[in-house]
Amino acid sequence: MKLHLLGVLCGLAAGVWLGAAEAPTKLVDAGFSPFVISLCMVAGVFTARWTFPTLMKGTGFVFSDIAAKPHLIVWAVLAGALWAVANTLTVFAIRDVGLAVAFPLWNANSLIGLVWGILLFGELKGASPANTIKVVTGGFCIVAAAILLGFSTLQNADASGANHATRGLMAAAGASLMWGTMYVPYRKAYLSGMNPLSFVTIFTFGELGTMLALTYTLDGQATASLGQMVHSRQMLFWLFLGGFIWVIGDLFQQFATKYLGIGRGIPLSNTNQLWGLAWGALVFGELKNADSAHLTLVVGGSVLMILGALAISTASACKNELQSRDAALERECYRYGLDLAETRQAQEGASHVQAGSRRWWDWGIVGAAIALFAWLGWDAQLPPLAMDLGWVSALSVLLIVALGIGGWSLWVRTRFG
Repeated sequence: MKLHLLGVLCGLAAGVWLGAAEAPTKLVDAGFSPFVISLCMVAGVFTARWTFPTLMKGTGFVFSDIAAKPHLIVWAVLAGALWAVANTLTVFAIRDVGLAVAFPLWNANSLIGLVWGILLFGELKGASPANTIKVVTGGFCIVAAAILLGFSTLQNADASGANHATRGLMAAAGASLMWGTMYVPYRKAYLSGMNPLSFVTIFTFGELGTMLALTYTLDGQATASLGQMVHSRQMLFWLFLGGFIWVIGDLFQQFATKYLGIGRGIPLSNTNQLWGLAWGALVFGELKNADSAHLTLVVGGSVLMILGALAISTASACKNELQSRDAALERECYRYGLDLAETRQAQEGASHVQAGSRRWWDWGIVGAAIALFAWLGWDAQLPPLAMDLGWVSALSVLLIVALGIGGWSLWVRTRFG
């Protein structure tokens, strides 16, 4: 029960931070290439994914953990590649249909993740009837909410914008599919006993490599647009900051997936749609000119999707379902020759790999990240977008509160294990 509560807190904290991370992608409205925006965000993600594990555990712990489970390297790289494609699609979706509408639509990834969890890892096997009803009902709510949000966009598109709306919806749906599938490597990693901090370190090579390949091969204006961004450090700062924010949210999501499973952890973290809606509507004023029908569909769809996610996440696993999870854990150990006792220990938040003292290069990694942000932020300016700075401040305070509660809970219970 304590681990379930910890997973719930991590999932809620993930929602707050992941919702805020998409705000910098609004720079697409300022005329920058979606590919270049995504690439710059991934560069910030790459920096953050090395900084946070180094601060929490040290590179010695990370490399020892990876060396003990080398079969997971390819899975982590694959997950990173899927993330890079999905993130690029979200930028196109935001450009064509807006953050407030696109965000809830691509969060149907929780339903896709749930299906993969059932098919590949036996999630819900042995679950009580009440829990099964919660999960299935929640899944239908998520699908219904996605349909409502889709219609809310299409009905307000004029003849010239209908194609853009359709394209935006397709991009959001594609992101949902990619992200929903990305959780399969997550679950394999944690059933094998890998620490989330180690997994995301390898993950970042897949996302950065894929993003470079996408920008080079598909963006005909990449060179000109990237050059424009490089000469606009004030814009680069916000994209790198978005990458950092996303990594904090993703780390919480990783821990939620570890302790709750795909079917429960991902829907809970997908409460980020509420925060994405808040940033889009309150900060950027996306809904200020919406009519009552539009507002009803957007708000109703968002609320319905949140209720569906909560129904799934509150279905606490019973004894029989935990036995099914342990059976999946044993299969992973047998398949890859892992120590069963150590893997079970890791599943409970402990680890046989101990965090050692920080080396000089650990502090070098952290120092380099700080220096990069200082350089980018030296000439940083507010983006050329209409924003309500009062709401920016209020939502930023909530970010700090969520970080404090989630981080403290993880430290007290597992020492980030």
